[in-house]
Parts: sequence; structure tokens; C-alpha cells
Amino acid sequence: MLLIRGFEDRVAALYRDGEVPGFVHLSTGQEASAVGACWPLRPGDVITSTHRGHGHCLAKGLSPVAMFAELMARDTGTNRGRGGSMHIADPSLGIFGANGIVGAGLPIAVGAATASRLRADNGLAVAFFGDGAVAQGAFHEAVNLAAVWRLPVVFWCEDNGYAEFSPAEAQHAVPLARRADGYGLTHLQVDGNDVEACVDTMARAAAQVRADGPPVLVEATTYRWHGHYEGDPERYRTADERERWKGRDPLLVHRARLLEAGVDATELDALVAAVDRELDEAVRTARAAPSPSVDSLHDFVVRPRPVVPEPTAPEPDAEPFRMMDAIHDALEVELTDDERTFVAGIDVGDGGNVFGLTRGLRDRFGDRVRDTPISETAIVGLGVGAAMAGMRPVVEIMYLDFVGVCLDQLLNQAAKLPFMTGGGAPMGLTVRTQFGAGRSSGSQHSQSLEALLAHIPGLSVVMPSTPADAYGLLRAAIQDPNPVVFIENRLTYGMKGPRPPRDHLLPIGRSAIVRAGTQITLVSVSRMVHEALAAAEAVAAEGLSVEVIDLRTVAPLDLGPVLESVGRTSRLLIAHEAVVPFGIGAEIAATVAREAFWSLDAPIERIGAAPTPAPYAPDLERAWLPDRDRIAEALRRLAAV
Repeated sequence: MLLIRGFEDRVAALYRDGEVPGFVHLSTGQEASAVGACWPLRPGDVITSTHRGHGHCLAKGLSPVAMFAELMARDTGTNRGRGGSMHIADPSLGIFGANGIVGAGLPIAVGAATASRLRADNGLAVAFFGDGAVAQGAFHEAVNLAAVWRLPVVFWCEDNGYAEFSPAEAQHAVPLARRADGYGLTHLQVDGNDVEACVDTMARAAAQVRADGPPVLVEATTYRWHGHYEGDPERYRTADERERWKGRDPLLVHRARLLEAGVDATELDALVAAVDRELDEAVRTARAAPSPSVDSLHDFVVRPRPVVPEPTAPEPDAEPFRMMDAIHDALEVELTDDERTFVAGIDVGDGGNVFGLTRGLRDRFGDRVRDTPISETAIVGLGVGAAMAGMRPVVEIMYLDFVGVCLDQLLNQAAKLPFMTGGGAPMGLTVRTQFGAGRSSGSQHSQSLEALLAHIPGLSVVMPSTPADAYGLLRAAIQDPNPVVFIENRLTYGMKGPRPPRDHLLPIGRSAIVRAGTQITLVSVSRMVHEALAAAEAVAAEGLSVEVIDLRTVAPLDLGPVLESVGRTSRLLIAHEAVVPFGIGAEIAATVAREAFWSLDAPIERIGAAPTPAPYAPDLERAWLPDRDRIAEALRRLAAV
């Protein structure tokens, strides 16, 4: 507790003096909660934290030298200067990160607990959160999933009385104990300023969840002495209130207990002096450390991928199989070959997926194929946490449209944690989903949103067009050390193609020429590749030679073959199912215009859906969606320029 108090006091001074450049949220006054909760934990146990996470990280064993260096944006910091105060982490110590998004760590803790359950290592996860996070959907999804699966999780709420500037009583309609009852969790109340009480409470909670009891929700009542952030004017609370709580200072409470137990005051004073010396030296060491090199800007965004050579295409007369078979078989092979792999999502187990793609996998692999509640944030969050724990999760979002429900876990967690931890966070996560317009599925079940995801640094986005490619790319995605969103088109599930050999593997980030041509380059992806091929065949009868390129992956985008092709054909048409404005076609066009401008003999053309939501009425949908006829018309126009 002295270490945490002294650390926070020094951080306050460093921030005041401009040596800490970013946001700072101090945990001064909450030391007993952090120490008491972490004291009974084992080295392999995991914690997730909050934007006010310094105390939790120190209590779990993180070095104050490295933490000071991180806050001062030094290359020797815990996160190599990439995270700062709100993102302190060290996954090697089971510290899966403080978090700048309120409540985001709860589903990640559920993922870490899932990994422990699958490995049967008797580990547990502790999710620290503030009382304000109880209003977040991530809280409800996480505690419900943990309760349904009876996972070894302790949800530790530090109720410091305020959600940012608002008093807790103005934020919640019912007390936390009633919420715990509603989810079937054990609720424990503890004085968060009494370190011994916190130790006893966590020891009881840990014993219960390690013994396969229900998850535990602990409510630790405490108080933060500083404002929500450093510089907060604190107009929402009184000086009298602060002074009353300082009278319950956890350090003074415990010092008095030690003195009563016979510990000599000089021994305690010596301890205070020793901690002060340690922290002063830590500040000096951190201050002398170098800043990250500007040349390292791009480090830790994407982990190096294993080198995968382009395989030989399946023999045309090989046994045919469907796209849906390719997905099933790729999952089956990876589940067989790597015990770290598991599959989770809505109805993927007993139901075999809404399209029947995972049918039979639960019968063979048991709990490694897991049905979840309809909770997309919890689903992706458990994938993030399990991946950080070294597993190879494959989580399913039933429709691509639903990524809006769980975007934080993709945007701010999966994509950013490897970078914000300075490369410390493993993230071998695959998110399977599907899209596809043309069957009157309406505006919320038809969207092609790959450009939205491709815009997020750190995410890879894969969109196969054939059964063999789907098989090889899905296996590659599961084996990849980076988070991959694997997007299938449901209208292709019945499409047939030659079956490749079992070891077929495709490189992520490599496009392919699927039809040779000399006059126009036509670039497409996913189902629209087949419309492009049909259009190229149609205009070939008119003497027009079109080269068709299948991107296969839209992030990273492999434009080498496109540039080479345009160098030969001098004309470019891009066709995709997404609406045209701000789609991936714009990025392709911009790159070709910059890199191959002098090769172009005509303006670059793009074709895609109209800039409206997807219509329901079949006639409107046909008018909205590009097809082979419209692509062929665009090819003829381009050839005539």
C-alpha cells in the first residue's frame, strides 16, 4: 500500500511538472482494495483493470520503474511508451491491461477465465471495475456469460461513490447486490479501505470459483482522494466529504492495526523510508531512459506472419465440395491439429450454426465448441481475453451488420492491445462473420462493411470467393498471430469447387489473377468476383480482353498484381458489393493513381451499390446491387474512352 501511495503521489507531481504527457487517473485512497484483491492471487491468475489501474498493476507485481517509464513515455516503459497511464499492462504477469474504455475489461476477463477452464489449470480471472461501469452493456453481457458458463471469474467493483462527476445513487436504479442475484452470482460486500478484510474476501471468492462454484461479484466500498482525473476541479463534492474519508485512510487504518499487534513504530517508519528511496530511484531511472525512436512508429501494429507460399491450385477434376463444407472442414482440421483452438458463438454448438456450417463439431470436440448467449460484445471480448491467454479462439458474429454492437472490442481492444502493450499482448483471434445482399434481407442484414474494418490499423480482413480459398484462408487466419476478421458471403455457401488437399493453406494478404487479359484490369472480391468473371466472359465475345484480379484479402491490401496488370492494360475498373463512396475501391483507385498514373489511358472507374441502405423490395434491391450486366456495361464504357 505504501508503494502504491508513493507511486501515485510522485505521478501527481510528475504530471503537474509536465513530465507525464497524457491523461492521468490516480487511485490514491483505494490502495487497500487493490492490494487485498491481488494478495491471494497466484502468478498465473489474470487481472483486467480500469483507467484508474496503477494500484492493481503494482499489486499484481509490475515494476514501478517500468511503470514510471511508461507514464513518462520512455522506450523502457512497460508498454514501450505506446500505452501510457490508461493502458498499463504486462500479459506475462497476468496483467491484461488497464483500459481507457469503461467496462471493456470485463469481457476480456471472461475470455481469460474461459482459457483457464479449457486448459484445466485451476486459474482464475479478476475484473476490476468502478461502480460507473455497471451501466455499461459490457458489464451485463460479461457477468451473464460468466454465470451461464460458470467460469472462474471474480468481478471486483471498487465503489468509490462517483461515476466520473456523478454520485452513484444518481446512476443506478437498484443496488449491486440485486443485480448479482439476477445473474446468479454470489455477492460479497467488503470495506474497501480495510486491507485485511479485502484479503479475506478475495480468498473466499477465489476458493469458490476455483472449486467450480458460481462467479463472485465483490462490492468494495472505498473512495478516491483525487478527482476523476488530474486537473479535475471537483465541484461535485465537498471538502468535508473528502476529509471524512481521509480519516479512514487505508494506510492509517492498517498502521494502527499493526501497532496494536505489537509492531514497533520505528520498524514501520523504516519501511516508509525504504519505499520512498525505492520510488525516488525508480523515478530517476525512468527519467534517464530514452524515448522510443521515431523509426519504431510502425512496430507492434502487426506481428510478423509465418511465410506461406502460394499453393498449387486444386486439380479441376478433384472431388467437388461446397463453400459451407470448406468452412466446416477448415474448422475441423484446426480443432484437430491445435488444442488451443476453440469455437464460440451463437448456436454454433448444439445448433450447428444458423447455416449449418459447424454441424457435428460439438459432438466431436465437446466444450471446445461453445454456445454463447446473444451477446456480441461478450463474444468478441472473450475471444480477446482468450487470445491474450495464448489460446486460438474462433468466435462467430452471426451477421456482419452486428459488428456495430461489439465494435469496441474490435476497434479498441483486439486491434490496439498488441500495439498499446508494446507487443506484449498475443492476439491470435479469428472473428468469423458473413454478409450478402440479394435475398431481401433488408438494411440491417445485408451490409458490406469491410471498408469500416479495413480502416482499423491492426485488424486483418479476409474475404474469400471460392471454396478452396475459403478453406486455405480460414486455416491461415486461425494460425495467424494477428486478429483476423474472416468475412464469408452467405450467397456462396452452396457454391461448389474442387476440394484441395488437407494441408492446403493460403497466404493472408496476397491477391490473385483469376483470369488473364490484356485490355482492362477488373479488380473485385468475395462473391462479386464471380459476377466480374461472368462480365469478362460476356464482353470477351465482343473482342474485349479483361484481366480479373481477386483481392482475397482487403487488409492488408496486396496491390502489386493490380499495379502490374494496369501497367499492361492501361485501364482499371473496381467492382465491389459495398456502397461506392468511401469503399475499398477508393483506396485502390488512389494508390493506382499515385503509383501508375502514367500507365493509365482512361479514368479509373468504380462500380458498387448505390449510396443508400440496402432496400427490402426485390426490384429496389436489384437496382441497388451491382451485377454482371452492370459490370459489363462499365467495361464497355471504359474500353470506349
